[in-house]
Amino acid sequence: MIEDSRQLTEDFLAPELREISARVDALEKGMNSFEKKMDARFIAAEDLAVERHGQTMQAINRLADVYELRGWVTRIEARERAS
Repeated sequence: MIEDSRQLTEDFLAPELREISARVDALEKGMNSFEKKMDARFIAAEDLAVERHGQTMQAINRLADVYELRGWVTRIEARERAS
């Protein structure tokens, strides 16, 4: 009976366990590959966001400069009209 159990394990369970182990290994490899691709995408998206933020801040600063200049011009024009 013990020999039959051992033979059953060797004939059926061992190959099944090896197959399951191979499938798990393949899934882990696929998940690692997917994780690396997603990390690269997130890094690229973050880099783009940082770049766009910089561009937006530059545009805001230019607008602030224009607004400040407009205020100066308005005050100068008001002085000229008063003179």
